[in-house]
Amino acid sequence: MTDFIVINFQVLFSGLALGSIYALVALGFVLIIRATNVVNFAQGDFAMLGGFAMVAFLATGVPYWIAIPCALVAMGIFGLIFNLGVYYPLRHRNYLPVIISTLGASIFMQNIVLYFFGPQPRPMEKVFKTSGIEIGGVFMDTQYLTILGVTAIAVAFQYFLFERTLFGKKLQATSQDKDMARLVGIPVATMIAFTFIYSAILGGVAGILVSPVLFVSIGMGSIIALKAFSATVIGGFGDVTGSIVGGLLLGVVESFGAHYISVPYKDAFAFLLLFIFLLVRPQGIFGEKISEKA
Repeated sequence: MTDFIVINFQVLFSGLALGSIYALVALGFVLIIRATNVVNFAQGDFAMLGGFAMVAFLATGVPYWIAIPCALVAMGIFGLIFNLGVYYPLRHRNYLPVIISTLGASIFMQNIVLYFFGPQPRPMEKVFKTSGIEIGGVFMDTQYLTILGVTAIAVAFQYFLFERTLFGKKLQATSQDKDMARLVGIPVATMIAFTFIYSAILGGVAGILVSPVLFVSIGMGSIIALKAFSATVIGGFGDVTGSIVGGLLLGVVESFGAHYISVPYKDAFAFLLLFIFLLVRPQGIFGEKISEKA
């Protein structure tokens, strides 16, 4: 019985760490959805670019702890370029052309990375050299602990930014009603640009954290994006808290499904959970039903 409990805690710990990655990318999804009413299907590729940015800086001999902020600054700059090149020219069109442009940008980014880095996955060192700690028979890998810790810090920072600062209030006002925000003097274009910058940095953080676990590869962004988008739907489309809870839940379900049923089909369990939610509670955990009168 004791071994059974230990094993389950071990699987739970791994699932929460994996789910934290989905939650970080899902946060980026939600922020852009709230700011522009558009789903950025290139959000997962921000994680891929973050991983390859680390690979590029480390290849030049930059120390690991300096390469991290350098990669995040690069991701912030890329987020601004993405906003100006992909979203801004189509900002007055309906959502469909913008969504198509994000899909095109995703394909373009993957091919650019393929051209410069090749198709071979790249390994990356852990943030901390130590292997981990053991508590009550449960081994906690340092990389997984780092993922959980950084995710907690990111969520706390986001809460402080949006709920306790004037800048955050302006961001919320922009996401709720752009026209009204303009009327009260809020620079809407600047707020949206910041959202893209911040979302790109969040994606970069997720990519840097998960790279020592999954390797850095061109396809890593696509699968992370699908899981993160599923997390936003499960948690409640456009809900910040829901994206975090949905990401963690998805990671735990995937981890337990892989352990008790089948590792090769672990991705299927996440999408099965999404299918169940779409049937039973399509508005998600924190979503509300919206009724329309004909």
